[in-house]
Amino acid sequence: MRKAYRVRKNLEYKAIMELKQFVSSPAFTLYYAPRKEENSRIGLSVSKKLGIAVIRNRIKRQVRMMCQDITNYEEKFDCIILIRSAYLKQDFETNRKALENSFNKIKIKVQTL
Repeated sequence: MRKAYRVRKNLEYKAIMELKQFVSSPAFTLYYAPRKEENSRIGLSVSKKLGIAVIRNRIKRQVRMMCQDITNYEEKFDCIILIRSAYLKQDFETNRKALENSFNKIKIKVQTL
């Protein structure tokens, strides 16, 4: 995922999360807000409770690849993905489908606004 497609600054994370618009699944919680850039952006957050740095980095790599497969970064929203502990209990394909379903729910909600 290119840096232009990432939410990088702490203030941007806070601004998106303060709107309190989110969609939850067992493995993910996705906060979203209307985009401010020309393309949509995605931020990832993995808690230290999920494991050591090697495991957290592997999770982030996997979720970035899922995002590349699911989205083309032309959506009308920016998104923060919080990874929950249930992520480790499921396989890659199950997690990918859960993330795709969450993105579809957000797309439906954003269209109705």
